[in-house]
Amino acid sequence: MAEADVDVSGSQTTAQHGPSPDRSPSPAPDAAPGCDLVTVPARQGLEAVDILRRATDSGGAYRGPDEEPGAVGAVLHDGDCDTLGFLVPPGTAAGWDLPGSACTQTFGRGLPTAAEPPVAGTGWLVPPVGDGAVTDPAVLRAALGEAARLIEAADRCR
Repeated sequence: MAEADVDVSGSQTTAQHGPSPDRSPSPAPDAAPGCDLVTVPARQGLEAVDILRRATDSGGAYRGPDEEPGAVGAVLHDGDCDTLGFLVPPGTAAGWDLPGSACTQTFGRGLPTAAEPPVAGTGWLVPPVGDGAVTDPAVLRAALGEAARLIEAADRCR
């Protein structure tokens, strides 16, 4: 996301490209017990956040356009607002294969859930709150898929 004094030498990603030379800080005392990070282009990520927030307002767990709605966990944005990062449970990266996104494994190092984002030059779009710091990967996958379809439909109307 942004340059920082962080070590990603132990991280793995499902992206087709290697990770940038950015480095992650050591876990803070209040760090989550480990989480992975799904990154997506900002436009798709913002649509997904809106979908998940609307679903949360309705109550329930979002599973897709024909199912019940759900909640969004913590979401980071980069300084240029080109990319959003969704915190997801540890182990998600091993099976993440959604085109147009990448999932980086943190190997249990955790990410701080305090007010300060874990990487310099980033900020919380949706700050972590209690146990709701991560988004369910199945819920996120469904919301990102719907977001992609909405963007495609909107772009065809231009």
